[in-house]
Amino acid sequence: MSDKNQTTGQEADQKPSFLSTFLEELSSQSVLIPILAIFTGFVLGGIIIALTTEEVYAAFGESGIGAGLGAAWDAVALAYGSLFRAAIGSPSRIFAAFAAGDRQEIYRAINPFFESLVATTPFIFAGLGVALGFKAGLFNIGVEGQLFIGAIFSAYIGYAFTGLPMIIHLPFAFLGGAVGGALWGFIPGWLKAKTGGHEVINTIMMNYIAFRLSEWLLSGPLKRPESFNPVSPTILDSAKLPRFFGDPIRFHAGFFLALIMAGVVYWFMFRSRWGFDLRTVGANPNAARYAGMNITYVTIAAMSLSGALAGMTGANEVLGVNYNLALAFSAGYGFDAIALALLGKNHPAGVVAAALLFGFLRSGALGMQLEAGIPIDIISVLQALVLAFIAAPAIIRTIYRLKQPEHGEGGFVLGGWGN
Repeated sequence: MSDKNQTTGQEADQKPSFLSTFLEELSSQSVLIPILAIFTGFVLGGIIIALTTEEVYAAFGESGIGAGLGAAWDAVALAYGSLFRAAIGSPSRIFAAFAAGDRQEIYRAINPFFESLVATTPFIFAGLGVALGFKAGLFNIGVEGQLFIGAIFSAYIGYAFTGLPMIIHLPFAFLGGAVGGALWGFIPGWLKAKTGGHEVINTIMMNYIAFRLSEWLLSGPLKRPESFNPVSPTILDSAKLPRFFGDPIRFHAGFFLALIMAGVVYWFMFRSRWGFDLRTVGANPNAARYAGMNITYVTIAAMSLSGALAGMTGANEVLGVNYNLALAFSAGYGFDAIALALLGKNHPAGVVAAALLFGFLRSGALGMQLEAGIPIDIISVLQALVLAFIAAPAIIRTIYRLKQPEHGEGGFVLGGWGN
C-alpha cells in the first residue's frame, strides 16, 4: 500500500502545473504566432509611418541622423497615441470628467471606447459566419452580399410591421435578417452540394446580385416616400436594439447578442454532434463520406448557417446603428471578416479577440488621421501585414527563432472543384 501511495505521489508530482501547461500552449504557437504577428505588423506599420512623414526627412536633412531618428520616433508615437486616444479615450480626460461629475462630459470622454465596441459588433457576427464556413471546408466569400440581404429583411420588417410590442417586433426583425442571410447562403450551398459548383464563384456572383437588388429596392419599393435619396423609411422604435447610454454614445445591445452568438457557435462546433459532423466534413470529406455522414446535408446546412450569421450582421447595423437601410451601408465587413476569421484561427474566441482588434483599429483610424495627419489607409496596411504574417507563420518563426511545431499548423481544408 505504501509503495502504491508513493507511486501515486510521484505521478502527482510529475503532473504538469497550470503554468507549465499554459507555457506549453504558448510553445505550441497556437497563441504566440498571432500575438507576434500583430506586434510585428505594428512595428512595420511604425516604420511605414516614419517613412511617409515629411518632418522626418526634414530632420534628417537639417540636423543629422540623431534628430531624424528622434523625429521618426515622435511621428510614430503621435500616430499610435492618437490611435489609442481615438479608440479608447484619453485617460486624463476620463479621470477629469468623473472628478467633475458632469454626466455629458463623462459620456463624451468614454464615448471613444464604446464607439469601438459598436465598430467591433458587426465584425463578430461576420467573422463567426466566415469561420463556421471554414470549419466545414467552405470558403464563403458571400458574407457581404448575405449581410445586405439580411439588412433588407430587417429594414422591411422594422418599418412595415406596425402595432407590435418590442418583445415581438425586435426579435422578429432581427431573426428576419438571419433568415434573409440564410436564404442567400442556402443557394450556393445547394449548388455546391448538388451540382459541384464551387462556392467561391457562386458566392461572389451572389454578392453582385445582392448589391444590384438592394439598389433596385432602395430606388423603388423600399424607398422612403419623402426622400430624393435611395434610403428606406426609418424603422419603428419597437424594432430598435436598446441603447444603454444617452447621446453621443451609440453602444447598444447588439454587442451582447454577438457575444451570445459566439458562445452558441462554440457550443455548436465543439460540443454538439452536428458540429462534429461539420468539422469532420471540413477536415476530410472522403473520410466523412466513408463514415456515413451526409455530405450534402452538412454542406447546405453549413452555408445556410454561415449566411444566417452574416444576415445578423446586416440586422445589427440596421436595428442598432443606422435605423434605416441606405446604399453602400456596409463598410466592407463581409470582406474584412475573411481576414478576421483567419486571424482568430476559425475559433469563436479567437474571432471575438480579432474583432476587437479590428474594431478598435477602425474606430481609432479616423482620430489618427485628424490628430496626427496619418492617412487612414495605414490601418488597412496594418491589417494586411498582420494577415500576411498569420498566413505565413514560417516568417514569424524565422524572425523570432521559434521551433517548427511537431504536428503542423492545423487550419482548414477547402474543397476543390466539384468536391
